Amino acid sequence: MKYQSQKVALAYFAVAMALFAIQVLGGLLAGWVYVSPNFLSELLPFNIIRMLHTNSLIVWLLLGFFGAAYFLIPEETEREIHSTKLAYLQLLILVVGTLGAVVTYVFDLFEGNFLLGKEGREFIEQPKWVKVGIVVAALIFLYNVSMTVLKGKKTAISNILLLGLWGLALLFLFSFYNPHNLSLDKQYWWYIVHLWVEGVWELIMASILAYLMLKLTGVDREVVEKWLYVIVAAALFSGILGTGQHYYWIGTPSYWQWIGSIFSSLEVIPFFAMMAFAFVMVWKGRRDHPNKAALLWSLGCATLAFFGAGVWGFLHTLHGVNYYTHGTQITAAHGHLAFFGAYVSLNLAIISYAMPILRNRDPYNQVLNMASFWLMSSGMAFMTFVLTFAGTIQTHLQRVNGDYFMDVQDQLELFYWMRFGSGVAVVIGALLFIYAVAVPRREIIEAGDASVPAE
Repeated sequence: MKYQSQKVALAYFAVAMALFAIQVLGGLLAGWVYVSPNFLSELLPFNIIRMLHTNSLIVWLLLGFFGAAYFLIPEETEREIHSTKLAYLQLLILVVGTLGAVVTYVFDLFEGNFLLGKEGREFIEQPKWVKVGIVVAALIFLYNVSMTVLKGKKTAISNILLLGLWGLALLFLFSFYNPHNLSLDKQYWWYIVHLWVEGVWELIMASILAYLMLKLTGVDREVVEKWLYVIVAAALFSGILGTGQHYYWIGTPSYWQWIGSIFSSLEVIPFFAMMAFAFVMVWKGRRDHPNKAALLWSLGCATLAFFGAGVWGFLHTLHGVNYYTHGTQITAAHGHLAFFGAYVSLNLAIISYAMPILRNRDPYNQVLNMASFWLMSSGMAFMTFVLTFAGTIQTHLQRVNGDYFMDVQDQLELFYWMRFGSGVAVVIGALLFIYAVAVPRREIIEAGDASVPAE
């Protein structure tokens, strides 16, 4: 570790891993409710379980992004973080806000209260006071990293990462605007949900992946940065107007059907470019880096993102297809593989790379780490195929034949059992990953190894 302030990232990664465990366990619990609908129905209703599952996903991914920024920005700018105290204060605010939101959800506190009660908008259900805390934490973060970058060396990686993080924070402000008109509400709601995951988050993903390729392969920075600019340009060109894919059936003008269909179809390009970028960098690389697990997660991230966000997104993005498939299990199939491939795998890649450095140890438990990759990736791929088939049947029976929703759900029971089984594999893989990065090998403990790994 070159800079002492990088230690801040360790705290962020630790909290992120704890929330990751909660997220996958919540997903497994939600999967069980699909096969046993009355399970915990009064104590912990399904809508609360789903809320915890999705919200913990978003929060732990954001903590991973923040941790990655605090880890790589000192190396890119060649200077310490502007203020480690502010970084820890930011983490404290986020942890308090997360705990407050969880308690509010689980115990259904302050129902209907403007400031303290949860809101009913999917993914941004957090109470107002929590949202204010998130904004304060984001301002602290942006000030901290911006001052670091402004005073230090400028690189394409740090500049694009900063652009993505600024966009992330600014777009979240739309969560405070909740118009009474439902069409208008959903229009602005997608400004957050879509322009995060298919806009500014892609900039964050591209910059972190570029940093990993730079460190793991030894390819010249100029080559990495040229690829990075192309990927970012493609992501912004397709992603911004690609928001129109969500405007088909919410009351917006019909021209959005064409705009959305055309530009969302182009969204597959940046994800294909990222996959090509990762493999070309490894092919060109001259370096046999000791951290094979981080490299595996990096390549897995680019590949699974292409299939989950790119291919599965394209499957039902054209308005003629989406008319029948929106809101079915096909949407769930796309969502699960896209999030896992693009952002979960990205965070697990940077954590696999950074944790040994932060803890002054050689890469350890790599076999377990790589086993967790194959277990989680296989489980998620199987879940995606299962949900795709379930969604296809659901589309035909419910949207074409006009069968009742609950009658169709009964027909999908076998698929839900298989989805639950794949969820078990994902949870085991996640716990295996946490163990692999958190617990050193016994031989390292016995040898008292305090060597800093190669970067």
